[in-house]
Amino acid sequence: MDASASTAELIHAVAHTRSPCRFHVLVEAANFTYLRRYLGCARADVLVQDMVDRLRLTLPEARARAIGRNLVELDVEGDVPEQLETLMASACRGFDEPLDLDGEPHRVKIVIAGAVGGWHTDEVTLAEEAERALAKAREYDKPVTQAIEALPHDAKKLAEELDLAIDRGELVLFYQPKVHARRQEITSAEALIRWQHPTRGLILPGDFIPVAEQAQLIRRLTLWTIEQAIADSAKLHNAGHDLRLFVNISGQLLSDDLFVANACRMVAGSDAALGFEVTETSVIRDPESAIANLQRFADIGIRVAIDDYGAGLSSLAYLKQLPARELKIDKLFVTQLTSSNRDPLIVRSTIDLAHALDMEVVAEGVETHAALALLTVMGCDMIQGFLISRPIAFDAFVTFLREDRHRRAPEVTRDSFNRLAATWKRG
Repeated sequence: MDASASTAELIHAVAHTRSPCRFHVLVEAANFTYLRRYLGCARADVLVQDMVDRLRLTLPEARARAIGRNLVELDVEGDVPEQLETLMASACRGFDEPLDLDGEPHRVKIVIAGAVGGWHTDEVTLAEEAERALAKAREYDKPVTQAIEALPHDAKKLAEELDLAIDRGELVLFYQPKVHARRQEITSAEALIRWQHPTRGLILPGDFIPVAEQAQLIRRLTLWTIEQAIADSAKLHNAGHDLRLFVNISGQLLSDDLFVANACRMVAGSDAALGFEVTETSVIRDPESAIANLQRFADIGIRVAIDDYGAGLSSLAYLKQLPARELKIDKLFVTQLTSSNRDPLIVRSTIDLAHALDMEVVAEGVETHAALALLTVMGCDMIQGFLISRPIAFDAFVTFLREDRHRRAPEVTRDSFNRLAATWKRG
């Protein structure tokens, strides 16, 4: 048998022994606050390791590790998606008996959720689906599972078309400005990719970015976005507008050394002022690689922003290690700002936290004058949302900048500011 035949047989054997399903399970101590009051902070902080030990004993085939002070993740392979529910049931039974904590029995009430995907599913997608399931599990107080389906036929066709679209010039960047709340100046803008499909019309990123990630096209797509943003930055400069343009970076790419090297080369070789927006979840999944590569970006002048802060499993331990200069509050909190009792407190505390870490704060999803006024009173640095402008094509963006349209604030904004400022200060 020759070497090539032997290698082919080995690849075939490995492919057929690999389990077709991947499970990612999150186990959270729901009564952590109660246990901390009884045990004290020092003992409660190591409770999660007791949970890890119990889960390793219950599920020896699983890879268990602590990812928070009251949260454990499990990674397991399996043959069929239905095994996820069996796996989660076994994990639950593992906590039927109390934990022995320094000689005293304490029952840990858990909330559990999980996601299942195939080997095509990347780690970030699997983790994000598990986190969404965990949010539902907390709400429903019962186990929740999420299934990530394999790339369907339509998606495969879309991926093939997307690969060609990059070369055919069918992709365009739209821009949404960020306005400095106190100076009322546009200081930067977020580049948002759109696909002008020849037969389907304008396709939004939510419909093709997941396909790009699953089809391993996200690196090429993002490098094209960076290249186009650099070109648009030069055009803006020639028109008298020196703005920093922000590009969204997929979590997959933070551990992709080839992407990082290419991105650094492109930006360092240009005069463009760019920023990269990354989600907190993408950082938490592989913090060592993420922090190292984000530092590489920061070292060459790329401004790092944490996007959608508060939407995932926030980790202050990682946040303080990141070379981030901006923190973007998720629009989930901003849209309810003037109609909720809790959201203003969350937003205000987030602003204070970011300022303590020497970061500027961007509120995204600002749609009302009342929200703009309240955010300004709270000390939010920058505003982004439909109240200022929807994402618009490059030529329209240049016109928007030339005409200073963001300054056309009606009297109601100033009235809202004065009224909310007085109310907030009294509170």
